[in-house]
Amino acid sequence: MALTDLKSFDKPSLEEFLIKKEGLPAFRAGQLLHWMYEKNVTGIGEITEFSKTLRESLSQKAFISTLKVKERLTSGDGTEKYLFELDDGNFIESVLIPPDVDQDRDKKIGRNKEPGSKADTLADKTPRLTLCISSQAGCAVGCRFCLTGKLGFIRDLEPREIVEQVLSVQRHIAPRKITNIVLMGMGEPLNNLKNVAAALVRLTEFLHFPKRRITLSTAGIAPRITELPQVAPMVNLAVSLNATTDETRSLIMPINKRYGISSLMQAIRRFPLPPRGRITFEYVLLGGINDSQADARRLVKLLHAIPSKVNLIPFNGHEGSEFQTPSAERVLAFQKALTDSGCTAIIRKSKGADILAACGQLKAKYELKK
Repeated sequence: MALTDLKSFDKPSLEEFLIKKEGLPAFRAGQLLHWMYEKNVTGIGEITEFSKTLRESLSQKAFISTLKVKERLTSGDGTEKYLFELDDGNFIESVLIPPDVDQDRDKKIGRNKEPGSKADTLADKTPRLTLCISSQAGCAVGCRFCLTGKLGFIRDLEPREIVEQVLSVQRHIAPRKITNIVLMGMGEPLNNLKNVAAALVRLTEFLHFPKRRITLSTAGIAPRITELPQVAPMVNLAVSLNATTDETRSLIMPINKRYGISSLMQAIRRFPLPPRGRITFEYVLLGGINDSQADARRLVKLLHAIPSKVNLIPFNGHEGSEFQTPSAERVLAFQKALTDSGCTAIIRKSKGADILAACGQLKAKYELKK
């Protein structure tokens, strides 16, 4: 008889399983969730709140799944990349990003705080460690500057596989703590919305991770940006914009041919924000493609009246790339054009390039199985 993965359940389904299979009261589900997510155990035998008899009985019918770490690489700048092997033999990657100057400055001036939040106060006293996680194996969006897009789409990740990236990395780095989570790894989260929404519920309700410290990044699936707040906890939204005209954006991001800049911006303007909330716009600067002063002026107009900030990301080159990294002078000039017009624009120094862990470089080095 095949064993049942306890992490495959949401809370109501787990309660039903325990009642029907074990004849246990529903409150046992809450205890199990506490041990699996907050205490981060990997085996039923570790749940000492259960009697030995109950642990043995439950182990005959169920187990607690984990992801196998196939490889762990550490960059010279402290970035860590984890290669996870899935049950079907496919692979995904997650990246643990250490603090940088911009993050330290944001903390000092009190940005993104949730008033009265104990978790947020604790995070302020802890070195910021951001975990970038994947939502799919491969990606169907096919952005031309992104290595992941060259893989094509393999499959969606299940909620447990999304959340287990967080749990697994946390086990590896203890006693350090993950303070921020970004869904910016392999895949397009909004193309796997049902499973991503379920994973966000587990992160915020089972793991008690603060919503304000989770960011979902999308290439711009306009109708699902509208749907997202209706089906998932209210987390931060980041949009990979990368161009200011449909012609350029369609050239580097084929998804724009389906959801052009106009429809994308309409969806963003309707997106509900909490008090002091902002949309993050990610803008990968490609030398000679989207980094002109005219692009900067158009970007200012596009973002008019939208509470926002812009992350400027100089392109991270890789073998066979068709794009170039713009000069430092050109990057600074682009930033100045934005800030002089009242936009918040931060140049993000990409980390982990020496282990292909920087933005746009995630591509599991093992052959993926379809």
